Amino acid sequence: MSTVQITATDVNKLRQQTGAGMMDCKKALTEANGDFEAATDYLRKKGAKVAASRSDRDSNEGVVIAKTSSDSKQGFIVEVNCETDFVAKNADFISFANSIADLAVQKNPSSLEELTGYELNGVKVSDHILDQTGKIGEKISVSKYETVTGEKVIAYIHGNYRLGVLVALSADAANADEAGKDVAMQIAAMNPVAIDKDGVDSRTIERELEIAKDQIRAEGKPEEMIEKIAAGKLNKFYKDSTLLNQEFVKDSSKTIAQFLNGVDKGLTVTAFKRVQLGA
Repeated sequence: MSTVQITATDVNKLRQQTGAGMMDCKKALTEANGDFEAATDYLRKKGAKVAASRSDRDSNEGVVIAKTSSDSKQGFIVEVNCETDFVAKNADFISFANSIADLAVQKNPSSLEELTGYELNGVKVSDHILDQTGKIGEKISVSKYETVTGEKVIAYIHGNYRLGVLVALSADAANADEAGKDVAMQIAAMNPVAIDKDGVDSRTIERELEIAKDQIRAEGKPEEMIEKIAAGKLNKFYKDSTLLNQEFVKDSSKTIAQFLNGVDKGLTVTAFKRVQLGA
């Protein structure tokens, strides 16, 4: 069987198509006898082999990307992981993560599985992940996908792509972008568990009450006072841990609810998501 001569132009073309290294591209084209499609499959299989060999590795580094739709009615967060901080800071890796987030904005998938099943530049996202694994030599994954819908959604990325926030406001009021960013920064810093006390799940409430009662008993307080003191501690928990009741970081004389009402009467938060890298 005749062997096709592999030129530097061929190697560069495959490199541009796949992002793989020059030597990997040359080997792939040689193995595929110059067939670009077969060479691409070879590289993808190589990526799969790398992924399998690194399946037990932790991939807790990476980036969190937050974006909104053009009408600001929907927000999307994706977390794309790798093994090292060195790769996480690489411009190509960040660009790859952004392309997945852009695809989420375009397609509005209902789940992470649906997102990774979509095609990006003619290739499934799941296959792109294998390609990146082969190219970079680290375990690459998309671990989280969150969405928020509302009248006005603001996206915020904090700390060099290490944390992303989406916050939905009840109206697209004047100064909503600025106010929404302030609230998103509050969410990033203070990590509320819910919008208001009505959003706190019953298990969290029960846990907080039990912790409070144990603390009060340890302090030697009379049993008949425990329920009342525990209720007070629970109210303190709501103040500290639910968004609208928290003190506004930029102005501690106001709660977030009061701050938003001052921006536009009746303005409030209808939903939020907070995704922290590796959490």
